[in-house]
Amino acid sequence: MILPIAMVVEWVRERLGVARPPTTTGRGGEGNDSRISTEESANRGGPRKFTYKELEEATNSFASDLKLGQGASGTVYKGHIGKDRELVAVKIITSGANQGVSDFIAEMVAMIQLSHTNLVKLKGYCHERDKIVFALVYEYIGRGTLYDYLFKPEYFLTWENRYNIALGLASALRYLRRKRPQCVIHRDIKSSNVMLDEAFVAKLGDFGMATLVNHIGEPNSSLVAGTPGYWAPENFRMGELSRKSDIYSFGVVLLEIVCGRKAVCRDRDPLNLVEWVWRHYGPKKLLRAVDSRLGKDFNKREAKALMMAGLWCAHPDAKLRPSIRKAKAYLNLTSEPPDLPSEMPAFPY
Repeated sequence: MILPIAMVVEWVRERLGVARPPTTTGRGGEGNDSRISTEESANRGGPRKFTYKELEEATNSFASDLKLGQGASGTVYKGHIGKDRELVAVKIITSGANQGVSDFIAEMVAMIQLSHTNLVKLKGYCHERDKIVFALVYEYIGRGTLYDYLFKPEYFLTWENRYNIALGLASALRYLRRKRPQCVIHRDIKSSNVMLDEAFVAKLGDFGMATLVNHIGEPNSSLVAGTPGYWAPENFRMGELSRKSDIYSFGVVLLEIVCGRKAVCRDRDPLNLVEWVWRHYGPKKLLRAVDSRLGKDFNKREAKALMMAGLWCAHPDAKLRPSIRKAKAYLNLTSEPPDLPSEMPAFPY
């Protein structure tokens, strides 16, 4: 059975008793004619509805010591839920009333359609109108975020871990691009939205800004969404969103993985990571940009491939960025390297 995405949105609203919010610009899902298979969701059992009381009990009334993190769309707590005390991550949507509804529905609609090893799995949800609460319950990913392991001194990633994380994230994006008649655009890919499980398997999460675009055709108009340093230039300069927007963000994360340097470093020159790596690429000194904490314990060929792929994906001109299929093939060392200019190109106005 195949249903339009608008019907899925209505199913979510009806099941949760959520009133239709005013129309907003730049949110995903409602105006699109994407079609999805509900049979696939049914086979997975679908998300379970939890009560607010269950979430309170699971998180010890949202105790501060169980707080895992806070982002633009919500606060996440660690919890134990149900009779078997399953370990979960509870995300409380904290944005304003109408925006909170939009974020909640966008993330629900995205996650009930998706199932992949490299995506965080949605376990359930909670909405109780009398408490004006919106919450999502996810599988708990034990090790924390990629950001933690790259930039906090108490954490460390071996080269093998880094390379496999890059491949895992590429697999997630490849899935998002090819699984549906319309592409799922995440819009906020960054190292702090990539979770690591006990085996250091990468799992992309936080689909609160996700939207849908056609596989072919012109870019969509969109409000700027995401995080500075990871924004595709055409998005924040011209308000254009396309399937190549996530590719740019992915490229930045690849460079973070290899270099151990943040997307934006305000105390360094240049402050932008992409520009900094391009300065090493021009004079053929890419390996000098590898994270110094690795010492000599890394594969030179793989490191060069990750940085070349990062620059390719983060090309200022969206038309010259690769598809995720081509980028993934190069990361797997099964295709020729891209032909990049020695200097970072300017954004094509």
